[in-house]
Amino acid sequence: MRKERIGFAFCGSFCNHPRVLMLYEELSEEFELVPILSENAAQYDTRFGLSSDLIARVERAAGRSAIRTIVEAEPFGPQNLADVLVIAPCTGNSLAKLAHGVTDGPVTMAAKSHLRNGKPVVIALATNDGLSASAPNLATLLNRK
Repeated sequence: MRKERIGFAFCGSFCNHPRVLMLYEELSEEFELVPILSENAAQYDTRFGLSSDLIARVERAAGRSAIRTIVEAEPFGPQNLADVLVIAPCTGNSLAKLAHGVTDGPVTMAAKSHLRNGKPVVIALATNDGLSASAPNLATLLNRK
């Protein structure tokens, strides 16, 4: 029996990574995970952790390498790599890019590619602006199929 496949994209809301990683590791016990890392999530060491540790945990739980480039993310949809795409934590920046069709990184490219198949994208928004600046972008996405 095939496990459900979850594409799981991490954006650069670094303060949320520890909690999201715990959920991600729990999901890996029950689902097949396809990890995706934004350039910022894969590159920057912060007071919340080292990028190398994030990459190691994400890849170990999934049992595969993370998608980290636009080129790697483009075939995400055509190759039917996931049943659902989760973007968690999704920064206000990534939300704005999704709302305006900007595909300049692996997370936004994977989302665009996945949506070509009419499959669901779950966005776990994590933004410090109290949603004030992100509200128009959130509304834009809520109005899309």
